[in-house]
Amino acid sequence: MSDAMGARVLIVDDEKLIRWSMSQALKEAGHVVEEAGTAAEALAAVEREVPDLVLLDYQLPDRLGTEIMPELRRIAPRMPVIMVTAHASVPGAVEALRGGVCDYIGKPFEIGDLMQAAARALEAGRLREVVEWHSGRALKDLGGGSIVAESAAMREVLRVVRQVASSGAATVLLLGESGVGKGIVARALHHESAAREEPFMNISCTSLPDQLLESELFGHERGAFTDAKSRKKGLVELADGGTVFLDEIGDIAMSLQAKLLGFLEERVFRRVGGVRDINVKVRVIAATNKDLDLEVAEGRLRQDLYYRLKVIPITIPPLRERAEDLPALVAMFIEHFNTEFGKSVRGVDDACASAMRAYSWPGNVRELRNALERAVLLGAGDLLTLGDLPPEVSESGTTPVNPEEDRRFDLPAEGLVLESLEEHLVCQALRRTRGNRARAARLLGMNRDQMRYRIKKFNLVEFQNEEA
Repeated sequence: MSDAMGARVLIVDDEKLIRWSMSQALKEAGHVVEEAGTAAEALAAVEREVPDLVLLDYQLPDRLGTEIMPELRRIAPRMPVIMVTAHASVPGAVEALRGGVCDYIGKPFEIGDLMQAAARALEAGRLREVVEWHSGRALKDLGGGSIVAESAAMREVLRVVRQVASSGAATVLLLGESGVGKGIVARALHHESAAREEPFMNISCTSLPDQLLESELFGHERGAFTDAKSRKKGLVELADGGTVFLDEIGDIAMSLQAKLLGFLEERVFRRVGGVRDINVKVRVIAATNKDLDLEVAEGRLRQDLYYRLKVIPITIPPLRERAEDLPALVAMFIEHFNTEFGKSVRGVDDACASAMRAYSWPGNVRELRNALERAVLLGAGDLLTLGDLPPEVSESGTTPVNPEEDRRFDLPAEGLVLESLEEHLVCQALRRTRGNRARAARLLGMNRDQMRYRIKKFNLVEFQNEEA
């Protein structure tokens, strides 16, 4: 669909003066206009190119507007149509609406009323596309879209997902490292619920500046800020009856946290610049890779918001803790990329499989997906080999393991000070990774925020200014 401010509009009316007045108003608003004087001309125009909106007269010379609605729906099932008629009546309106018309305007009409109806229809069409795009995006992000649950840990996650999905739980919190598949789990929660046919809307809380994020979530009224030239519904309102997925909730700005908390408490909100309360019924699924206890302790997350979010927490384990899932994930991604790239890769050879088992996959399922996308695309044979893998993965299969280094730590007979050991290990990890906080954190099984906290806690001056 074209942008709502530059849409293609087809005017179907046998009166030239009416067509002209409509056309002038629409063109002044920035739209592209095509005209038709008969039902036959209208059908031919839609066959040539489907417009974003049709303004359809009820009484045409060759047929009634309601009579051609089934043919318009056959050509373009989702195309919005506004019926315009001098024979306005309740039965006529009902007939038109049953035929798939999205709005009904009686002649004579004020051009402003017509323009408002057109704007509503265009916005509804645009938002329908947004809903469809968001509904499919989570499945495309990791390729395939199924939750692979060969491991006991993931079978437990799947069990909880199914139990929560069928319940009335209004708020769910997904926890786990970046790339573990929180988006897929969120989509599964929606798909397994009674609201599976309703919208699934998702947004990253780091994707937009604070004011735009608030507008994207809750919508805005015309004139609420400089670029707010018309009213806009937010994702929360569009998801009414369905699910809103708030990814990276741990990064939401403090300035927006109070409004989000209020919404989670009552499922009531106001658009930016609005004065009217709007009620919706939506399930909210939030996700983060951050340590929210730490975020609260350091004042970046409101405690009351944290407690509201964590009513039902679900933790998705990292890939290194679910090795049993690796073969099934590899097979799923290879099948997905075979279809996408027109390849016929059958699997991986023994050396490749060994390297993949030995690698820790710090980027989790997303990193695995990316590695296999590259391998299937560039691989020459019907089996992927060690050389098809990224260097960091292939080298893990050839690095000899030192049994002494692989031993678990044994508590000395004389005991130790746990905090001193923690400081020593943090320093060792940072030195080994030349101060790279993200890599050092992975060596110790923590995230970057936890590492940052310990650098500050132990006053490790030499690493405080290092980039992660």
